[in-house]
Amino acid sequence: MPDYDLDNAYRIDGPDSARRHYDAWAGTYDDSFARDWGYIAPREIAALFRAGFDGSGPVLDIGAGTGEVARHLDGLTVDGIDISPEMLAQAERKGLYRRRILGDLTRPLDIPDARYAGVISCGTFTHGHVGPECLPELLRITRPGARFTCGTIPAVLDGAGFGSALALLVAQGQITPVRFHDIAIYDGSDHPHAADRGLVMDFIRL
Repeated sequence: MPDYDLDNAYRIDGPDSARRHYDAWAGTYDDSFARDWGYIAPREIAALFRAGFDGSGPVLDIGAGTGEVARHLDGLTVDGIDISPEMLAQAERKGLYRRRILGDLTRPLDIPDARYAGVISCGTFTHGHVGPECLPELLRITRPGARFTCGTIPAVLDGAGFGSALALLVAQGQITPVRFHDIAIYDGSDHPHAADRGLVMDFIRL
């Protein structure tokens, strides 16, 4: 996908649209976006996750893509789930994941209860992608004490309803109060989104 425009990804409308978009982009994603756009959000989110994770169990990288987050989780046992088989094929070549799972986060997942000790995400909770409807299913497949460190952006936190969904989970005693972190998404590159900031949601499953 030459001359990549981030707004193309922001126009995704549902799972089928996402699958087509990322399958077409998979072969050039690492160069046309992650490298050329100075995409540092995966590194920043991984650092926040590692700072609060004791390493006592497997981690699920949701919206794993080509493995940009997992590159910064060396030493941990990480599985990756993504809707795009082509993106997962790129990740497979890098040997970053114990297991690669083809799945749609907006639907029930073929994963046993209480499987994971942590969930991490970068670039999945954004315009047109996955909203808070996936949170109950992610809580189902994680064990008590599991750490969640998931990136979003302020407009999506408000517009997709993450704030109220997280507040309800806190009120119901399912998760701890959420700590938010402000991070840079890009560095060292000049493009229309170079100054964009990310908002990372950090909480523990109770």
